[in-house]
Amino acid sequence: MLNNVYENRREQMFPTLTATQLARLEAHGLVISTVQGEVLAEPGERFRKMLVVLSGTIEILLPTVDGEELVTLHTRGHFSGEMSTLRGQGSVVRARVREAGEVLVINEEQLRDLVQTDAELSELFMRAFILRRVALIATQQGDVILIGSRHSAGTLRVQQFLGRNGFPYVNVDIDSDPTVQGLLDRFHVSVDDIPVVLCRGKVLQNPSNEALAGCLGLNPLSDDAKVRDLIIIGAGPGGLAAAVYGASEGLDVLVLETNAPGGQAGSSSKIENYLGFPTGISGQALAGRALVQAQKFGVEVAIANSAVRLHCEQRPYAIELSNGRTVRGRAIVIATGAEYRQLAVENIPRFLGVGVYYAATYVEARLCKDEEIIVVGGGNSAGQAAVFLAGGCRHVHLLVRAQGLADSMSRYLIRRIEDSPNITLHTQTEIIALAGDSRLQHITWQSKGSKAPESHDIGHVFLMTGAVPNTAWLQGCVSLDDKGFVRTGTDLIADAHVANWPLTRAPYLLETSMPGIFAVGDVRCGSVKRVAAAVGEGSACVQTVHRVLNE
Repeated sequence: MLNNVYENRREQMFPTLTATQLARLEAHGLVISTVQGEVLAEPGERFRKMLVVLSGTIEILLPTVDGEELVTLHTRGHFSGEMSTLRGQGSVVRARVREAGEVLVINEEQLRDLVQTDAELSELFMRAFILRRVALIATQQGDVILIGSRHSAGTLRVQQFLGRNGFPYVNVDIDSDPTVQGLLDRFHVSVDDIPVVLCRGKVLQNPSNEALAGCLGLNPLSDDAKVRDLIIIGAGPGGLAAAVYGASEGLDVLVLETNAPGGQAGSSSKIENYLGFPTGISGQALAGRALVQAQKFGVEVAIANSAVRLHCEQRPYAIELSNGRTVRGRAIVIATGAEYRQLAVENIPRFLGVGVYYAATYVEARLCKDEEIIVVGGGNSAGQAAVFLAGGCRHVHLLVRAQGLADSMSRYLIRRIEDSPNITLHTQTEIIALAGDSRLQHITWQSKGSKAPESHDIGHVFLMTGAVPNTAWLQGCVSLDDKGFVRTGTDLIADAHVANWPLTRAPYLLETSMPGIFAVGDVRCGSVKRVAAAVGEGSACVQTVHRVLNE
């Protein structure tokens, strides 16, 4: 299992601590005796502690639908844990004593202190935790099972949620997996119920993201009465950058995210113009690394928690969530980003997830392998998607309304598109009709200068056109431009949108029309729509957050 997946990195996944390292650790934990057969951790269990084996052995087991499978055996100098240990999430494995002995127990708070203060042990622990989680995902094993279909929009949504949140699960497709009927009978569900998630003894039929997060224990338990130094809405590049810098400088930071870390950038298959990654990095991988950094410094991240209203009448500000809860913060960073604009085609919502997609990751790419597809859009996201999908699809049609790509796309992507034999660029072209039964089957487009529309038997369209800011939840609290983007800093002053500004000082660079509320990244009026720009704004914003908190 794990031994086969990452055998060449086993020493990094399961390192043995030296006598000197063990001695340093003893000051940060409590030594307890263990008994043979004793279970020290169960899947889904919160507030789990890291266990350092001093004597005896501990077996780490991955529960499956048919029992359990051995992951590894910890002996003296080995330690338990993976990313859920540091995040305060529910465990995904079982820890059981095979041979009695002694272990050093280090709780979550002590572990976080260690990774922040001991550089050597921090690097060792963090690398091991990350690799262990990656290996668990790669094995596609565990006690969380998704029964679904590649022709089901609900299935795709659940796959996207689990995948982008880095949670290991078993995927069972009713159209191809011979074991599916046995599972359906065993758990008393039918094909009509899909998607079905078997989650730690519960049977969830087409669960919401919030229900999934609750069952999986993705979110740490929090105190809503607590007033945070900084609340960040949105875990895209800008929000995560603000979180990392804020928490590393001692602020109590809460991040609220509707779906998964990464925002719109998280749906990108490969980003090649971000500083420091000469061979490129996927948006999901970049977001995952940033999330690990944030949680290393103590940031609390709440997934599937949507902000539905900002209450700005008094400070500290209050944010109402979709589940009815309310959280309060002394300073707020709006990093909700933007989403792709829908085409003006009547029945697009009908085919969402069953032929129409707003992301181009490996999850979506599997659905259209060896098929003919369409990508709509002339920006870098569309270019990255076209190049990525061309690697597995029979042919990619890239449709743009403009006369070309030069004004909106990076030159390196344009060259790759021009050099790809299975990508055809259609300029001044728009989709005008979609058709199909339970899924998309036919597409009609119209090109300028062509008298008759063209119809094609194509079942997959990737839409990456324009940007609509996610600002409806602000409900008049801060000044927006005519397109709904948040005005900040000098834009407010230049356009005289600070008539009710209550302070003698002018708004700071990234500050909105409400003191102590900031906006960064794609949601901000005048922002540069690039990952690096969002990261820069998020990190720079923290400096002025400190000033506001000291006022």
